[in-house]
Amino acid sequence: MAGKFELYQDKAGEYRFRLKAGNGEIILVGEGYKRKASAENGIESVRKNAPLDARYERKVAGSGKPMFNLKAGNGQVIGTSETYSSDSARDNGIESVKANAPDAGLDDQTA
Repeated sequence: MAGKFELYQDKAGEYRFRLKAGNGEIILVGEGYKRKASAENGIESVRKNAPLDARYERKVAGSGKPMFNLKAGNGQVIGTSETYSSDSARDNGIESVKANAPDAGLDDQTA
């Protein structure tokens, strides 16, 4: 089963997206956007930037656990991961985004 983007509106009315792997696990989430078109542009940016290893910022969250951000060419964060139990688990998460994002379908839950 291939990965997919889910586009939805949160309780505050902002448009958000999340990328799910083929197994249904959320592997990347975007920020909130005021306009649906902006969220759709965010999805396209993830598709474009996901294959590029240099776009991943490997970090440690405040909890001390590894996580990562996916950045656009201008350095803006376009997606954030969950926290992971180890660096190797985080790196597997990055590989999952690289594999799933470019060809992921879109489940528009706002339509």
